Amino acid sequence: MNILAIESSCDETAAAVVKDGRQVLSNVIASQVKEHIVYGGVVPEIASRMHAQAISAVTAKALDDASLTLDDIDCIGVTYAPGLIGALLVGVNFAKGLSYACGKPLVPVHHLRSHVAANYISSPALEPPFLCLIVSGGHTHIAAVNDYTDFRVIGRTRDDAAGECMDKSARSMGLDYPGGVNLDRVSGEGNPDVYHFPRPKVDGSRYDFSFSGLKTAVLNTVNQAKQKGEEICVPDLGASCIKTVVNCLTDNTFAAAEEFGFTRIAVAGGVSANSVLRKEMAAICERKGFELYMPELRFCGDNAAMVGSQAYYEYLAGNTASLELNAYATMEI
Repeated sequence: MNILAIESSCDETAAAVVKDGRQVLSNVIASQVKEHIVYGGVVPEIASRMHAQAISAVTAKALDDASLTLDDIDCIGVTYAPGLIGALLVGVNFAKGLSYACGKPLVPVHHLRSHVAANYISSPALEPPFLCLIVSGGHTHIAAVNDYTDFRVIGRTRDDAAGECMDKSARSMGLDYPGGVNLDRVSGEGNPDVYHFPRPKVDGSRYDFSFSGLKTAVLNTVNQAKQKGEEICVPDLGASCIKTVVNCLTDNTFAAAEEFGFTRIAVAGGVSANSVLRKEMAAICERKGFELYMPELRFCGDNAAMVGSQAYYEYLAGNTASLELNAYATMEI
């Protein structure tokens, strides 16, 4: 089954063709980083406008790269939630138009489910059940993946997501957007033990996260240094920030794995590209004898290949949509 997939939930306009949920025939991404860098983050109105400008050409290239036409496509998958509502609507409406014009089934795909599915592309042998740490700029979840379309949230952030914490911490240090990527890059030579930050726990919710206090602590460290005329060592501060975030993520994830009996652990989402997180997850899994699955770096961020992978399993489960499909800024996984 050939699935044409479309992704436009934030600032990447993407289209891909995926065969049988695991084989990527093409994967095209039009990035908007250069347009948003001047603002230090994504501007929703600009993102929506640029999606509208790029989506037709990106989709055409995905078909061309796969050496297929719309006649060869069996269904159309599209991200419909969660994300920036204007950005999502561009992709949803474009996918609905294709579905209507070509008479192909329309498959709505949840953005976080598709991040999990990136692991099916990078690790074709992976099948549920497993435990997945889903960590990105907007979401931080620990989820039990019971089946391809059956998820149970075990833990989640109560305020900021891990990626948002790192992005805003990076901005306070004077690093350009995308903050998390640049923070990881400059922190490689830093000493992660120079600064000590709080690692909050949520009362009554062993596996939930809270990163707003850490974000504030980093900002206060930078502001206090400026007021005293002291110079901040950005690599050390960045490395200390990342270490604290990663420790929070790994502590909760492996505690949940042990309580609920999971020995197969996956990581998903944009922050799964973070070098410290990948290294620490690998080290802990090796120590405990667990299996670890992580997407290839090219599938960690937003892309349409992961949408096509999840769309395959949604289609098999009978999850198709009519032309009344709408987009939603928020939605449970």
